[in-house]
Amino acid sequence: MNEVWVFNGEGSTFPAGVFASKEDAEAWIKTNKLSGCLTKYPVGVSVYDWAIAEGYWAPKQEHHREPKFIQRFSSAQLEHYHYEAGE
Repeated sequence: MNEVWVFNGEGSTFPAGVFASKEDAEAWIKTNKLSGCLTKYPVGVSVYDWAIAEGYWAPKQEHHREPKFIQRFSSAQLEHYHYEAGE
């Protein structure tokens, strides 16, 4: 498996579900009328390292290499979808 789909419910700090396929995730979201964001994440690599390797982003300042920055890093380049009440 090279990727997983992670659903974060609206206002949630932690993921509510992790799925092997987008179709399974969307079925669950629709059945439960959920609101939030479904994002495709690479497996075996951090988003920080992935974004650098794919050429989407590069650290430019010293604090970009610090743990506090890396542990909170996300990328809008990750494939993602927003849902409201399951739609």
